[in-house]
Amino acid sequence: MKKEILRTIKYFMIAASAGLIEIGSFAVLTQLKLGPYWPRYLVALILSVLWNFTLNRKYTFHSNNNIPLAMLKVAAYYAVFTPLSTLLGQRLADFGVNDYIVTIGNMLVNGVTEYLYQRLFVFGASIDTAAAKK
Repeated sequence: MKKEILRTIKYFMIAASAGLIEIGSFAVLTQLKLGPYWPRYLVALILSVLWNFTLNRKYTFHSNNNIPLAMLKVAAYYAVFTPLSTLLGQRLADFGVNDYIVTIGNMLVNGVTEYLYQRLFVFGASIDTAAAKK
């Protein structure tokens, strides 16, 4: 139980760093006035996903599983999450909701749902296999 609590804390610390990458890149793209909400959000999301997957696979889940397969599983999650969050985000932005509020809301939903997805589906059977291999 203690190990899982620490694993969860570690995941969300790394996710917070990915969140900084996401909001930082979103802010830069926004300040440069590069188009509507959705492409700025999409670029920022992709950067944060790459960071989050790489670090959490290694440092949180200590997984030694098939990396391409794990990436495909994460891609499946984002094949659903990305269009939904991008379209909803653009719709909210069109209705006048502040772009940063929309992005932060997407980040919070993403953080919780992706943790559960990675913990239970992507890395579930391979957690701590990298540590065991050493």
